[in-house]
Amino acid sequence: MRENTARPAVLPVAPTRSRLRPLGLDEVRITGGFWARRRRTNATVTLGHCRDWMERAGWTGNFRAAAEGRIHRDRRGREFADSETYKLLEAMAWAAAGGGPDTSLDADTAALTEVIAPAQDPDGYLNTAFGRPGQQPRYSDLEWGHELYCHGFLIQAGVAQARARGEGELTKIARRAADHVCATFGQGGIESVCGHPEIETALVELARLTGEQRYLHQAALFVERRGHGTLADIEFGRAYYQDDTPVRQATVLRGHAVRALYLAAGAVDVAVETGDDALLAAVVRQWENTVARRTYLTGGMGSHHRDEAFGDDFVLPPDRAYAETCAGVASVMLSWRLLLATGEPRFADLAERTLFNVVAASPSEDGRAFFYANTLHRRHRGTVPPADTQSPRAESGLRAPWFAVSCCPTNVARTLAQLPAYLATADDHGVQLHQYADAEIATSLAGGHGVALRVRTDYPSGGHVAVRIGRAPAHPWTLSLRVPAWTAGATAWLVDPDGVRRAVAPGTAEVTRVFRPGDEVRLELPVAPRWTHPDPRIDAVRGTVAVERGPLVYCAESVDLPVGHEADAIRVDPSTEPEDAPAGPDDASGTGGTVLVPGELAAPGDVPDDAWPYRPLGLPAAPRAADRAGIALVPYHTWANRGPSTMRVWLPTTQPPTRSTGR
Repeated sequence: MRENTARPAVLPVAPTRSRLRPLGLDEVRITGGFWARRRRTNATVTLGHCRDWMERAGWTGNFRAAAEGRIHRDRRGREFADSETYKLLEAMAWAAAGGGPDTSLDADTAALTEVIAPAQDPDGYLNTAFGRPGQQPRYSDLEWGHELYCHGFLIQAGVAQARARGEGELTKIARRAADHVCATFGQGGIESVCGHPEIETALVELARLTGEQRYLHQAALFVERRGHGTLADIEFGRAYYQDDTPVRQATVLRGHAVRALYLAAGAVDVAVETGDDALLAAVVRQWENTVARRTYLTGGMGSHHRDEAFGDDFVLPPDRAYAETCAGVASVMLSWRLLLATGEPRFADLAERTLFNVVAASPSEDGRAFFYANTLHRRHRGTVPPADTQSPRAESGLRAPWFAVSCCPTNVARTLAQLPAYLATADDHGVQLHQYADAEIATSLAGGHGVALRVRTDYPSGGHVAVRIGRAPAHPWTLSLRVPAWTAGATAWLVDPDGVRRAVAPGTAEVTRVFRPGDEVRLELPVAPRWTHPDPRIDAVRGTVAVERGPLVYCAESVDLPVGHEADAIRVDPSTEPEDAPAGPDDASGTGGTVLVPGELAAPGDVPDDAWPYRPLGLPAAPRAADRAGIALVPYHTWANRGPSTMRVWLPTTQPPTRSTGR
């Protein structure tokens, strides 16, 4: 790995040494298209929505109650409610740094910081659920208390403020909290870990910001302690919080999905900063096995509702998919870190899939309601949640405005706010584009030579990506563009400034030359609907198919079917290719457009009921009356924006079942 010696950038993740150097919010600006609209809604609507709900729910009021000595009787929310205020503060910092349209973000940050500051104890400890008269003692419930988890998000918010606006009061609060953590959990202190990993990434990022190595050493200590049974056993087992197997020995991500992914991200951060190639290789191995065996088509992770956890290999039921939004955010965090560390485009492929089909699916179009879990099959129409009431943890009937556990809305908010920092990187040889959006990019290469690029694209609706050179050094350098893995089986084309057109395979396409201002490189990606077949070891979806188009997963939604039909009535014919529907309003909005697939629809009552729903092989099934139809599918991230509906991603086929030959 190389040392990153370029000037400090406004970065959520800023490794001091890595294969690729990330470009920050001061170097990349998203100017239009799919992500610009969502980021605009995030900055102008969602951030205020989150703040209003936290005030209404009493979560920000907890800090006032703690400072005034009445917290033991007045505290509201779950034990980790403090973390949501910190995530909101982080989101505000990144949104302000990215030139968001809401100029009051700095004032909002200052006001929230004034609420938090008086609740911090003199030794740096800051938590409203523990440690005061009438409450449990500090760190008396490391399994479930989330104290270090909350400290982690506080530190992340302080780092964001320092990088976005310079060190302020929030950063000072965060550093005091970090110093307290090191003093309490360092060598000779409490030899344990938090039941919910998160502090690890925060401490590494603070070390990167300040140069203080004690923060890095504490993060490494937490990573090394994990998996040695320092936490009490629970009904879900120690695998729930990854305390069953040391990080270096684990072969796959397991247990609570968000916890597992946060821990893996922290381990990558530690590995990169300490040059620990063995630790990095261990996390890569876990990522590979998890992607191959425990990940949904959407990129969602976690198939258990009861413990919000990964299931066993190939246990991926679509109708019971938990696929928590926070797990999607954490997956993007991990993939991004692995991309920076290795330079391998496969990590950007998964990040893209997860961003478009999990992160983008969570918020409603108006930015005021969210999915907590992201099912791939909804059998019953949900009811519209009340606009003024907290919902219990949702199971994806419809998006809700707020939850009793509202980790996902603030996680989405901070991810969208920092999204430009996930688009591009640089190294000694040039600039690399990993995610595609209309963007302006300006950075410096080795030796201080300036480069400016303008990216224009219709992605993901279309596959045209044009990169125009605005400024470039007078010597050869390399422009690299990721060719997504989903292009396998089709042909992608790269067109250089001389008009030479060549086919490029999934991976990375490069142009190396002396670029002149006005030169343009074009990437033409084969965005067209395609059938996707599941691995036969995934029992829950054997005998079904799905449709993808570019990076988007599609679904059938009952609002697009004739009255009286539900999504479960669909059978599709994969012997004929799916096709784009005539251009409509979806295409104009950049959501990806509607796809038509051949198939049939059975109305309720068309299939006679038998007294027993099973029959011997070879005995003909009851006759089924069905209408052949062109069935409309919509991008999965758009579902449930048009009212209660049933939905499914994996579609049964019209082909009759065949006798299994086993595997």
